[in-house]
Amino acid sequence: MSIAIAIDGPAGAGKSTIAKAAAKHLGFIYVDTGAMYRAIGLYTLRAGVDPQDTDAVVALLKDVDVTLARDEKKNQLVILNGEDVSGLIRTEQVSMAASRTSAIPEVREYLLSLQRDMAKEYDVIMDGRDIGTVVLPDAKVKIFLTASAEIRARRRYDELIEKGQSVVYEDVLADVIERDNNDMNRPIAPLRPAEDSILVDTSELNLQESIDLLIKTIEENSK
Repeated sequence: MSIAIAIDGPAGAGKSTIAKAAAKHLGFIYVDTGAMYRAIGLYTLRAGVDPQDTDAVVALLKDVDVTLARDEKKNQLVILNGEDVSGLIRTEQVSMAASRTSAIPEVREYLLSLQRDMAKEYDVIMDGRDIGTVVLPDAKVKIFLTASAEIRARRRYDELIEKGQSVVYEDVLADVIERDNNDMNRPIAPLRPAEDSILVDTSELNLQESIDLLIKTIEENSK
């Protein structure tokens, strides 16, 4: 029988990086559900559709095919209509579009069955905004991974600067706060810890310490 680990938390908490490393250590399949929503957001932007225009976004879904694949190094790839968009979905614009389109019930339903099928077939660590509350309510372990908004903004700012982008910290912080507000107050599957989730706060931890803590938490609670 497969084992599912659900990891939820706000944008910029490092869920993807930390969960991916933990999955590799534990021999689990890593599923980044946020990347799926980002692919929808990217398609919406490419189509010139307002991500908040529900009817227009829903009309696009019939032409969208989002799948996950893995390269020779077992890194997760996000495939949108046959195109590897893994490197195109991490911009602030796509992030905001994903936040808005993910509030649309039809978008969530479109991706929900794919996510649940993966959890039935494989041992998975799946991260997102509503994994423990909606997608995998019966997950073996549920974790709410978080850090302060200021720490998350600083990490994102440093990442963008390293990539050569010209950004202002205050603008990045404002984006983080807006994203949190959108995610926590959307009417469908808002971001919140599951009642039986374990809080893991990485505000005072570096990357390796965060990975080690997540692995320890999973191992101690999945026996």
